[in-house]
Amino acid sequence: MSHVYKHIELTGSSTVSIEDAVNQALERASQSVHGMRWLEVVDTRGHIEDGRVAHWQVTVKVGFTLE
Repeated sequence: MSHVYKHIELTGSSTVSIEDAVNQALERASQSVHGMRWLEVVDTRGHIEDGRVAHWQVTVKVGFTLE
């Protein structure tokens, strides 16, 4: 059996961690995008306040199977 995938880019944000930013993006997308199968981190950046990371932003490419 073969599959056809479509992919989208999502950007998640978190004050906790890079991993949490990814999970925030995936959890929100899962409300309307079904069949998500893989992800690729394409960009990671942080916002700095008072010399510290205030929050992370992570952009992921997410592949999902077409129905």
